[in-house]
Amino acid sequence: MLYKGDSVYTVGLTGMSGAGKTTACNIFAQSGFEIVNCDEVARAVVECGKPALAAIAEYFGKDILCEDGTLDRGKLGGIVFSDAGKLKALNDIIYPFITFEIISRIVRCTSESRRLVLLDAPTLFESGADALCDSIVCVTAEKEACAQRIMARDGITREQAEKRLGSQHDASFYIERSHYSAVNCGSLSEFEGELRVIVGKICADALEERV
Repeated sequence: MLYKGDSVYTVGLTGMSGAGKTTACNIFAQSGFEIVNCDEVARAVVECGKPALAAIAEYFGKDILCEDGTLDRGKLGGIVFSDAGKLKALNDIIYPFITFEIISRIVRCTSESRRLVLLDAPTLFESGADALCDSIVCVTAEKEACAQRIMARDGITREQAEKRLGSQHDASFYIERSHYSAVNCGSLSEFEGELRVIVGKICADALEERV
C-alpha cells in the first residue's frame, strides 16, 4: 500500500471511456465527496517546465512539443494510441509523477479534515492508484454506446474513437477488479439510480469504518 490517510475514506472511480464516469463523479460530489480528477492531475504534471514533460520529450523526441515548449497532445496521442508498446512506455514514465501528485492531494484532504475522497481515475489499475483506495467503483457500457458518446464529447471520428477504445480494457477487466460496478445500458435516470444505491452503500461502509 502506498498511502492511505487514516481519517480519509478513498474511493476509486474507473471504467471504460464514454461509459458515464462524469455522471458518476457528479453524484459522488453531490454526496459530499472531495473529487481528485486524475485526468487533471495528468495534465498538471506535464505542464511546461515539469520533470515529467522533460522525461517524455527525452523518450519520444522533441517533436512532441509545441513551439512554446508545451506538450502537443494530439501528436503524442497519435503515436501512443496506435502502438501498445509506446503507450506502455508513456505510462511507465508518467504514472509515478501522477501517483505522487495524487498522494499529495489526499494528504491535503486529510489536513483539511475532508473525510470522503473520490479518485476519478480512468487508469486507476494501470497506474497502481487502486492501492490508495478503500473501495473501487467501475462504470461500463456497450462499446458502441461508448464510441457514440466519445465522438459527440470530443468531436473525433469513429475511427479515432474505436482506436481509443481498442487501447483500453473491456468491461470484464474493470468489473472483476472492482467492489461495485454500474452498467450504463438504460436511461440516464436508471443509471443515476444505480449509482446512488452504490454511493449509499459506500457511505455506510465509510461510517462503519470510523465507529
